[in-house]
Amino acid sequence: MVASEVRALFAVASRPEVVSLAGGMPNVAALPLEPLGELVKDVVAEEGAAALQYGSAQGDPVLREQLCEYMKLEGIHAAPDDVIVTVGSQQALDLITRVFVDPGDVVLTEAPTYVTAINTFTAFQADIRHVGMDEQGVVPEELEEALVRAELDGRPVKFFYTIPNFQNPAGITMSAARRTAVVETCRRHGVLIIEDNPYGLLRYDGEPQPTLYSQGEGNVVYLGSLSKTLSPGLRIGWALAPAAVRAKLVLAAESAMLSHSTFNQLVVRRYFRKFPWKEQIKAFNGMYSERRDAMLSALTAMMPQGCTWTRPEGGFFVWATLPEGIDAKAMLPRAVTERVAYVPGTGFYADGRGRQSMRLSFCYPTPEQIREGVRRLVGAIEGELDLRDTFGSTLAPPTEGDQAPAPDTP
Repeated sequence: MVASEVRALFAVASRPEVVSLAGGMPNVAALPLEPLGELVKDVVAEEGAAALQYGSAQGDPVLREQLCEYMKLEGIHAAPDDVIVTVGSQQALDLITRVFVDPGDVVLTEAPTYVTAINTFTAFQADIRHVGMDEQGVVPEELEEALVRAELDGRPVKFFYTIPNFQNPAGITMSAARRTAVVETCRRHGVLIIEDNPYGLLRYDGEPQPTLYSQGEGNVVYLGSLSKTLSPGLRIGWALAPAAVRAKLVLAAESAMLSHSTFNQLVVRRYFRKFPWKEQIKAFNGMYSERRDAMLSALTAMMPQGCTWTRPEGGFFVWATLPEGIDAKAMLPRAVTERVAYVPGTGFYADGRGRQSMRLSFCYPTPEQIREGVRRLVGAIEGELDLRDTFGSTLAPPTEGDQAPAPDTP
């Protein structure tokens, strides 16, 4: 395990004068907090003895039934017995890695990929190998090549980790044709797919795509989370897995933390029962869509020539690439001086790539703050362009430190 290379950034980003386009924090202030407070009060008053007691490592049975109803919105028809509740989907990823990966085992991920997934796989000493993406998601030919290469090396792949909807950090959504190809390729090679889908219901335009789980049931573990559609503080996620895998995950969960927070599960159980949660998701979509549009319009209006960026259909993130010769990681101190923060692209690769890219998050700032943040970011980029034109490329060759996972960002 390694320390986050830009952990100090977030202390700076929390200052009121800094516009943070860095962290992927949901805007929980948009929740009706007073009615939620009443739900919590009712749990204590009516179910306090049960809520404050130990629970099952698999999770509350009623909540698991409700999560199956939630997944129907994604086209998944599941049985509660195949669901294990976890402390956010991050714990599910940790448990899966604990069950499957020995030191030196090969794990495939998209390039770039979720930074904390890299941290998790590295902590278990996996050999992380990246598979390229384009605007339609994972490139099937590159996935096939990576699987064949691992087999020829005598080191079969343990699983392929993917975020097919509004990917973190790239914001890309995998096309329907690519999903079919990914499922068929992994099935043909006998490789498990880990489908991480925390943003799936946060779609602002475009058509929903079928989940990988619905196409590859029996060969896919699906990870879900309420962190983006309810609250990250309640720490409710889950894994939907084939029976043999799910049984091992329950055993791993028991050894890791004995049982989940019964109290939090009963709060969420009551939330599903008493609250118009589908309407709340629609409200989130309206709010985040406005923020997404503000960021895309600001980037279009202000970014210098040579900059490119993705245009997400949902989720929280835009992936921006700087002009040739500009190093996003080296530029960060200048950006903080300009009072704006972002996450450099290096943290989303296991091999030191990504120095020319950055992740920009639009979920938390207001549209006005987003526009001002982009204006300040442009000031930092123009300063680096002047430096490049005077002294040459600001890109530095990767160092040993670039190989380490960072930053610890949601």
